[in-house]
Amino acid sequence: MTGVQMGAARLEHEIGYVFQQKDLLRHALTHRSHGLPHNERLEFLGDGVLNCIVAALLYERFPDLSEGQLSRLRASLVRQDTLVRVAERLRLGENILLGVGELRSGGTRRPSILADALEAVFGAIFVDRGFDPAREVISRLFADAIAALDPTRSGKDAKSALQEWLQARGLPLPTYTLAATRGQAHAQEFDVVCEVPARSLRCLGSGPSRRAAEQSAASAAMDALRR
Repeated sequence: MTGVQMGAARLEHEIGYVFQQKDLLRHALTHRSHGLPHNERLEFLGDGVLNCIVAALLYERFPDLSEGQLSRLRASLVRQDTLVRVAERLRLGENILLGVGELRSGGTRRPSILADALEAVFGAIFVDRGFDPAREVISRLFADAIAALDPTRSGKDAKSALQEWLQARGLPLPTYTLAATRGQAHAQEFDVVCEVPARSLRCLGSGPSRRAAEQSAASAAMDALRR
């Protein structure tokens, strides 16, 4: 068994799903910088599958919540930082196929690449065997995150929640610093670092705009402070 095959077998074990079509997993883990076929179409499909399944799980778990409340909870689960935490737990980055440039720039740890690859894996499972196996995998991987949801705290955006958390404890407000900008002007990706000096905390967030990246970084900081 080659190193690539061993990595795929380990990942299947971590996910709890064995692919019937082995090339689908490789396809899902191939970034566009590595070549064709890359995972963007599977990511598109996986994003839709993930949103549908998470919506169903929330509908079942919270029978008394309104559509707006369920939508906010779903947004908190399918956002990039939540996907990245799941991907890191699976050590997904070790298996993503990247071009030389992306490898040198730390692409295996880049939040956007990890989140996209995870969605692509969900899309690949759907293509491989359909909706029910995809639901089983997503239900298992997101079980802890869903169990930790508190509907009463889902209304605030991450930056506001972080600011209120710090102010309530008499701590200085966080700072946000643009760390990097990538991509063409029509499809840029921003990296922002959120620093909470009072807790010696630095968290990275990414997004298609600086504002979105700041929200992602603030969300990561809140998650770290609540542990």
